[in-house]
Formats: sequence, C-alpha cells, structure tokens
Amino acid sequence: MNRFLLLTGVLAGIAGGMLCAVAVVARLSGRYFLGAFQLGTLLLAGIALMTGACVCLLLVLVRRTGQRP
Repeated sequence: MNRFLLLTGVLAGIAGGMLCAVAVVARLSGRYFLGAFQLGTLLLAGIALMTGACVCLLLVLVRRTGQRP
C-alpha cells in the first residue's frame, strides 16, 4: 500500500505541477482559455492535484514512523 501511495503521490504532484505551469504560461501570454477550459480552472485543477499528492505522501510518512527499521 505504501508503494501505491508513494507512486500516486509522485505522479499526481508531477501532473499538478505541469498543469499549473501550462496554465501560468498561457495566462502570461495573454490568453484566457485553453481549448474549452478557462485557465483559472486549469490552475485550480493543478493545485488540487498537488494537494492530493501531498496527502498521499503524508500518509506514507505517517505509516513509516509507526514501523521499526
């Protein structure tokens, strides 16, 4: 379970960071929409992915502290 949470956290963090970066670069270039989505919506989705990634990684850390090495 720890490996699954770790992998999910890392992948969600990378995807969220990339989505935020795309939204910021597009907005700085003067656009308000990217395809059918507003850039604010894409930014919020990226932030949500990174928050979920933090929760997954936090669960991995909490589970590891209860175990003996």
